[in-house]
Amino acid sequence: MDLLDPKVDFVFKRIFGSEENKDVLLRFLNDALTDPVTSISLVNPYIDKDALEDKQSVLDIKAVTSKGEQINIEIQLSNEYDMEKRTLYYWAKLYEEQMQEGEEYRDLKKTITINILDFDMVDNHQYHNIFHLREDTTHILLTEDIEIHIMELCKLEEEHYDLSDRLTKWLLF
Repeated sequence: MDLLDPKVDFVFKRIFGSEENKDVLLRFLNDALTDPVTSISLVNPYIDKDALEDKQSVLDIKAVTSKGEQINIEIQLSNEYDMEKRTLYYWAKLYEEQMQEGEEYRDLKKTITINILDFDMVDNHQYHNIFHLREDTTHILLTEDIEIHIMELCKLEEEHYDLSDRLTKWLLF
């Protein structure tokens, strides 16, 4: 019997984005992120349009942690050469949609994007890159609210296999 490929969008969403498998997603997040996540809620993956002419976006998986942090997980198999812009667009939409009339900016919560890619995007040999917003010279972190993970499956070569690392096991899966 052939197993279904977890990189296929439908299968990926059933494994990680369904209510009955929320515990699987929680385990993956705790193996991928540095800050522990105690609980998550899966939420509507549609990013609402603010105006008729706005672009409609549908995320693969959209979750909110118990601390109110927004998480977007995307799987992308083919390189459309727009992943950097797409990533920032989705991140910005999730960050922006937290704000309601009369709320304070200080109430905005961290927003995390995780891109699992089956192609090269980052010009290095690491299969897991984490990006934040930092000053160029001193590397001072401006805010912890932006966190972007790029996980490139094609860079998981045998010399990178560290089977004691749980994230490596997830990505090999």
